[in-house]
Formats: sequence, C-alpha cells, structure tokens
Amino acid sequence: MEHSKLDWATWILVLVGGLNWGLVGFFNWNLVGALLGAWPMAERAVYALVGLSALYGVWGLYKMGNKKKR
Repeated sequence: MEHSKLDWATWILVLVGGLNWGLVGFFNWNLVGALLGAWPMAERAVYALVGLSALYGVWGLYKMGNKKKR
C-alpha cells in the first residue's frame, strides 16, 4: 500500500508527540518546550498539529477496520 506525504507527515508528528510525552513522563523534560519555548505560538502550533495527526491516525485505523469487514 502506497502512503501519501500527508500520511508520513502525520505519523512523524505522532511519533514526536509520543516521544515528547515519554520524556515528560520519565524525566519531566519537555523537548518541544525546550526547542520552541521562546515562541509560544509555534509551540502551541506543534501541539495542535500533533493532536490533529493523532485524529488522522484514528481515522486511518477506522478506515482500515472497515476494509477488513467487507
């Protein structure tokens, strides 16, 4: 199955978000905040994009599940 650029971008953002939460949970260190803390709007944009990427991933799983039922 061929993946689009949108698929790749969203999965990269989901991985960034997951790694960031892992760092927060294990070491109480926010990588996104450390990199973009001087630009609060950019930091917030990254968090929003990670959240949208997760929703896109949920939609992809839903579509994948429906294909198997056919």
